[in-house]
Amino acid sequence: MRVELAVDARRPDRANEDFAVATPEAFVLLDGSSAPDALPSGCTHGIAWYVRRLGVHLLARLTDRVDRPVAHCLADAIAETAALHGGACDLANPATPAAMVVAARLREDTLEYLVLGDSLLVLHLKDGPPRVIGDNQRFPGGEALRRQIWSTVPGTAERAALYMRYAVAVRSARNSGRGPWIAAAAPHAAEHAETGTVARADLHGVAALSDGAARYTDRLELGSWADAMRLLAEAGPAELIAQVRAAERSDAACLRWPRGKAHDDAAALYARL
Repeated sequence: MRVELAVDARRPDRANEDFAVATPEAFVLLDGSSAPDALPSGCTHGIAWYVRRLGVHLLARLTDRVDRPVAHCLADAIAETAALHGGACDLANPATPAAMVVAARLREDTLEYLVLGDSLLVLHLKDGPPRVIGDNQRFPGGEALRRQIWSTVPGTAERAALYMRYAVAVRSARNSGRGPWIAAAAPHAAEHAETGTVARADLHGVAALSDGAARYTDRLELGSWADAMRLLAEAGPAELIAQVRAAERSDAACLRWPRGKAHDDAAALYARL
């Protein structure tokens, strides 16, 4: 694979909680599950630390344990990252650092993939429209709250209070069987990832996008998925993110495009096969 990637923080004064890393044989993209600053996580490290450790461990597993299915590699990486926290971190805290995961590995003539959470893998097929995989851990119980957040003005106390209520609701349900599954401290969450294979010969390439970058199509509607794949292949991930940022700046009040955050961390990756 020939891989190009770009990662951009939503604010210059905050650590980027998205992460992407690749080799010619595999890639990993993580979107950290952000939370209000006032919500205690029980962890002394933080989300940015977590996504970088998990990402590096998962990439290592994908490349040095080709005998292991991709989901098993994720379970191994979750366990290894949990062990790095040390005794000062409470990994049983529902708000312990966590992330959405996209991963893929090339094995001879087949591409193996895994997606867990609301990040996306997009297959740029030679025949037919792009195939979008992911956003597979929705939380119906929080939809009403999320829409309430979108109806309020960014930066207000009302929005902050609703966001806190939503964050607490999601975290109390995730990885419990009552809500979404996410990569956090429990290796068995990997069992709930969406996995599959596709023939290399069927692909122009493959993309991975955090939800902040996927806004190009699914929130801001700047183009179709075919447009997004063309842009990634011809101009690269940095240009896709730049167009997302330009649209976000033109709608800082989130009126034209209702959304929880005016800007979000964004990561995009495109691999040519």
